[in-house]
Amino acid sequence: MGVMNVTPDSFSDGGRLEGVEGAVAHGLALDRAGADILDIGGESTRPGARPVNAEDEAGRVLPVIRTLRPLTPRRISIDTCKPEVARGAMEAGADIWNDVTALAAPGAADLAAELGCEVVLMHMQGEPRTMQAAPQYEDVLAEVCAFLEARAGAALAAGVAREKIWLDPGIGFGKTVAHNLALLAGLERIVALGFPVLLGASRKRFIAAVGAGGMLASDRLGGSLAAALAGAQAGVAAVRVHDVAETVQALRVQAAILGDGEVSPAR
Repeated sequence: MGVMNVTPDSFSDGGRLEGVEGAVAHGLALDRAGADILDIGGESTRPGARPVNAEDEAGRVLPVIRTLRPLTPRRISIDTCKPEVARGAMEAGADIWNDVTALAAPGAADLAAELGCEVVLMHMQGEPRTMQAAPQYEDVLAEVCAFLEARAGAALAAGVAREKIWLDPGIGFGKTVAHNLALLAGLERIVALGFPVLLGASRKRFIAAVGAGGMLASDRLGGSLAAALAGAQAGVAAVRVHDVAETVQALRVQAAILGDGEVSPAR
């Protein structure tokens, strides 16, 4: 899953994609680099980020989705917690609703069932403005697993098909460095819940915090690749990344070494 942030304030690449034309060009570049899913977001969820109203968010993402849809066969994901933006995105041609609040908004689960789209349910303690203030858990892995299982159950109860549900442990969303590392070490337990798992650790702050360098988000490629490889080893279904070509290369080499995939040139 390649990251497309059409926002002015995302933690890694905010403001880099200028207008619809620039965003679409970036999406096509991610496609050529090997992305299977293009994840488009119009509201930053970095620590301390302030909310964006639905009208402004829709104005950022819907023209990009409409323009990109006929140009690529790749699945398009809308990264939003707002049901009205998700509805508009599906009407514009998106396939997946990636929700950092795990369909917590009123009517969100019912809408997901109505739309029939795939949904990504992510764990987050708190909300973006305050989530990193003082995150606390008794057992972060157990609590995240319990939350994700409960949200999957709520989606199923609303009528979302089981095969449409993904889970995301929410690396960096209301977690300390130790919490993030515990979740990465315990990914197999999350995978064992029986739903495909999306891992989003690309360029996150914990990489610099473990002494691996990379004070700038763009300098965290090595740590991002390490997390992606750990996720693949644990059985996650997809990794959400900024550096698609490099991640595809790393995953292909890992698969070749382990004998888990065909050795073939990138498309």
